[in-house]
Amino acid sequence: MGCQLDEVTTQQFYIAAKSAPPDDRTRVLKYGNMFAVFDRYGDVETTGLGEEGIFYEGTRFLSELALFIGNSRPLLLSSTVKQDNSLFTADLTNVDIVQDENISIPRGSLLITRSKFLYRNSCYEELHVSNFGLQSINVALGLKFDADYSDIFEVRGIKRAARGKRLDPVLQSDTVVLAYRGLDGVTRRTRIRCAPPPKRITASDCRFEVLLAPKQELTFHLQVTCSSHESLDGTISHQQALAHSSAETQEGSHEFCQIRSSNDQFNDWVNRSVADTQMMIVGNPEVDYPYAGVPWFSTVFGRDGIITALECLWVNPAIAKGVLQYLANTQATALVPEADAEPGKILHETRRGEMAALGEVPFGRYYGSIDATPLFVMLAGAYFQRTADRKFLHWIWPHVERALSWIQEYGDKDGDGFIEYSRNSPNGLVQQGWKDSGDSVFHADGRLAEPPIALCEVQSYAYAAKRTAARMAAALRQYHLADALEQQARDLKTRFQQAFWCSDLGTYALALDGRKRACRVRTSNAGHCLYTGIADCGHARAIVDSLLTKDFFTGWGIRTVAVGEARYNPVSYHNGSVWPHDNALLAAGMAQYGFRTAAAKILSALLDVSAWVDLHRLPELFCGLDQRHGEGPTLYPVACAPQAWAAGAVFLLLKACLGMSIDAVKKQVRLEQPVLPDEINDLCVRNLRLASTALDFDVHRQNDKISVQLLTKQHGFEFLVS
Repeated sequence: MGCQLDEVTTQQFYIAAKSAPPDDRTRVLKYGNMFAVFDRYGDVETTGLGEEGIFYEGTRFLSELALFIGNSRPLLLSSTVKQDNSLFTADLTNVDIVQDENISIPRGSLLITRSKFLYRNSCYEELHVSNFGLQSINVALGLKFDADYSDIFEVRGIKRAARGKRLDPVLQSDTVVLAYRGLDGVTRRTRIRCAPPPKRITASDCRFEVLLAPKQELTFHLQVTCSSHESLDGTISHQQALAHSSAETQEGSHEFCQIRSSNDQFNDWVNRSVADTQMMIVGNPEVDYPYAGVPWFSTVFGRDGIITALECLWVNPAIAKGVLQYLANTQATALVPEADAEPGKILHETRRGEMAALGEVPFGRYYGSIDATPLFVMLAGAYFQRTADRKFLHWIWPHVERALSWIQEYGDKDGDGFIEYSRNSPNGLVQQGWKDSGDSVFHADGRLAEPPIALCEVQSYAYAAKRTAARMAAALRQYHLADALEQQARDLKTRFQQAFWCSDLGTYALALDGRKRACRVRTSNAGHCLYTGIADCGHARAIVDSLLTKDFFTGWGIRTVAVGEARYNPVSYHNGSVWPHDNALLAAGMAQYGFRTAAAKILSALLDVSAWVDLHRLPELFCGLDQRHGEGPTLYPVACAPQAWAAGAVFLLLKACLGMSIDAVKKQVRLEQPVLPDEINDLCVRNLRLASTALDFDVHRQNDKISVQLLTKQHGFEFLVS
């Protein structure tokens, strides 16, 4: 994060980058509470950023895994992850293997196809070895391994005063079990099982004998099972697990409507985004809830889940329902200062690791998010509008009422009509908006803002929450409440313009500090005020114009902080970087005020990014350096990839360009003054689900003219194009 050295020491949850990685491209798999980060060989390296490993329930259960042919690392031929993210595959071959100063096995004689996938709490690995040489081969195939049982926060760089105890390994002919008893009293075990049984197995390695005639093949299997319970039983075979994993992945992807275009790069981006979003959901105990990102945030985050659900709402409303159900069921019911919890407040984050269990980090169940609660109300209303699910509206409404009460009672700490935050927990987050690094809220001279802090975008979320809740109240025939909420929203909008608008800057102030002094800094936060509709029309135009200047727009997207501001740093986490989800919200806001060409410009920029990044996967963020001809974007070293709300960005961007709105209550689908970026001439949308029916339509661009063709009968829904 972009901080001075004295500030870094106060940032307990800073993600350390202690040394440069040997290769900046990792391979990621995830299933439920397990995820794995490998290098392109499929190995787990102990060098570089240190994020590689097999993790389960917030702990690294395998910290080293290295494949050897003889005593040498193989040569990498290719490496990828299947488009649906279910399977990692690498093709490897041998280096020249020398014996008695002669080459006994020439380079390229062996082909090893290495594949891996996750299912439940196991990582399944297959090594398929083929001899393409002209002579028989006799060589050892070795795997070196270790388990450090580091909590994810240790991996991120936090030093602990004490750790638990490594237990003695348990060895059998085909299995080794490594174990660690944590200070929380939980024994965590890693079982490594080989098939067929290896020639040798120890607590740190295993070796198979490879004896192959020319053109002969052999297959070896490795299964790494993680457990924080007494038993390691219950795992299933490689083939059964692969079949179940593939079926679950395919089933989930069918929930999305299908999107294709005349641009193959756009199609690759969309397909990877669908797969990444689904990857963050499959296997989770929280049904239809996308975890935030791998490796640092592979757990429930309230804000991230809500924004991902909003991005994906038109293509897959089931995600919104899953997010709302879980967050409603975990809504705070009492004052718990050490967790920053207050009645009605929506969850920020959950963690399952040892440090969370011991309270060394406050995130076991933590509520230190100022924006998740109004965003929750916004999502509830948006889901009802998208689906007309009245049964669910009746179920969720008491939770919406509690959230509204929190906004009024606890969110507004001093009664001035704005929502402010300051942490109650001494170990909690200092900054509690989406830009939550310690140096992200500051004044024009660079001084950090003093709490309690009222962020501009949070006021806009509160405005949208009140208006959305008013519509839900009206649907429930609570008309007096609906009128009262609408009036509260109007009053908030008036106060907001007076307190936050900076006419000389042409934008809203980033925040008000604890003394009600405006943080007069140009940031992307102001663009979120377009998304919610709180901005006056004249102010909206000024904000759009500002965001598209060179101070903000890099060619790859819009920066979080404008060039020239005191803490601007293009290689920082929040003070000048580019975040795809942020850009999607900005584009959606621009479209709300009719600036769809501007939205298309942002879509085009991120489409260019998708052509340069590995697997066409947009990362959590990238650096805010200006686009240079013939060069790709500059990546941020510890960004999560995949990240759920980065994956969902493409869907909200496309919705913005199309001017699309879906109102299942009124039974209307509307495209208002749709545009397509220059890179896309034709767009096809199939199986857009609406209650008991579905729509298919095409959008065609010729020069500057857009035509739309509905391909299916409407079945009670109006399809309107204006």
